[in-house]
Amino acid sequence: MDSCITPLRHGGLSLVQTTDFFYPLVDDPYMMGKIACANVLSDLYAIGVIECDNMLMLLGVSQKLSDKERDVVIKLMLRGFKDLAEEAGTSVNGGQSVLNPWIIVGGVATSVCQPNEFIMPDNAVVGDVLVMTKPLGTQVAVNAYQWLDQPDRWNRIKLVVSEDDVKKAYQRAMFSMARLNRTAARLMHKYNAHGATDITGFGLLGHANNLARIQKNEVGFVIHNLPVIAKMSAVSKACGSMFGLSQGQSAETSGGLLIALPREQAAAFCKDIEKQEGYQAWIIGIVEKGSRSARIIDKPRVIEVPAKDKEGELW
Repeated sequence: MDSCITPLRHGGLSLVQTTDFFYPLVDDPYMMGKIACANVLSDLYAIGVIECDNMLMLLGVSQKLSDKERDVVIKLMLRGFKDLAEEAGTSVNGGQSVLNPWIIVGGVATSVCQPNEFIMPDNAVVGDVLVMTKPLGTQVAVNAYQWLDQPDRWNRIKLVVSEDDVKKAYQRAMFSMARLNRTAARLMHKYNAHGATDITGFGLLGHANNLARIQKNEVGFVIHNLPVIAKMSAVSKACGSMFGLSQGQSAETSGGLLIALPREQAAAFCKDIEKQEGYQAWIIGIVEKGSRSARIIDKPRVIEVPAKDKEGELW
């Protein structure tokens, strides 16, 4: 389960809560605050909860920052977290901050729900299809961007990608990680989703396996398609086994939802989310009879996202 669901003593309500935190991975503190907030909320969205009643923020402030650095960086991080919480229709009312060797940022998200406001993740059936709502490759993009200043690392990938490609991929990754999965969560109700999870630190295959393992029915997930931030598949291949992107092993941060949907509803879900948000979702696999595990076929189809660069546009 991505969130903890606790039945309350009062009137058939449940307390739905989740917490998460991590270290900064982009060089813009405002965007890092937004990414941290989006990442926390995704665990609510993964079970179809679209209303968050309260957020807390968790913050480790590095002792290595000067007073001036702290006043700039931490203030921007706080503002990014708060702004995205407001975009999600909630607010930050409390939290905890500590001095720490490293910056840590995260939070807690809480919702009080009636039974029809959340979707249990364990009802996938044979014939369902698997839909994903954000492209893979965030870890690869962030690392490739950092390698622009590390000649020994950059030399490893410069034959398959340009500096401009890497900078664009980094921007795409940053804005993707900061985008809420709230619309996808809302559409899970409209299109009768049978379960979902969000794709984060265990990578696509790790989270797909976790979702498959808890299913009531004897099913397996088979993944055929991998939507990936443009050029990052080539970067991953050039790095050998470092990332394992095409094997579904590359860690993601604040990734999309992986949703089991009825086959006849999936295409409409993808069209609806693109109409509402302007971003694609993809049918990436199927649910078949199996032993509650997930696998990626030997030669999955890599879908470059976006398929073509548009002047002045990220996507």
